[in-house]
Amino acid sequence: MAAAPAGRGRGSVSLCFATASGVKALALSAFTLVWTHSIEKVDWQEDWRVTPGGLELVQARVKGTGAGMEPPPEARLVDGWFQWQPKRAPMREVVLGNSGAAGEWRLCHEGVCRTLSEIVGHPIGANVTKMSVCNDPYPG
Repeated sequence: MAAAPAGRGRGSVSLCFATASGVKALALSAFTLVWTHSIEKVDWQEDWRVTPGGLELVQARVKGTGAGMEPPPEARLVDGWFQWQPKRAPMREVVLGNSGAAGEWRLCHEGVCRTLSEIVGHPIGANVTKMSVCNDPYPG
């Protein structure tokens, strides 16, 4: 969870969450997305950067292996976590589904973790949330 504080001023970006009832923007430049695997009941973590080019997946970690959660061959076991650096281009949007079987997605930033429901201010339930970069509405 090494999320860095957001830079303010000209050209800065924010993270947006779009739900059925609206959009919530967070002024941050990096965060960790955490969830629990619905069958194996172990945590996954992904470190992300919010950039003008999109959401960049920097590192992924899984605490164990099992059904549908095999780490890639390049993963290394570090302090009980399989860790690797995915090789993919930044994404304009990431769709987060919620089966309701394993709890909610959690976003961690500067040592504090909150559920998506806490972030957007209402229960998300099993609905889809879209995560994307939103341009700073107050360029400096």
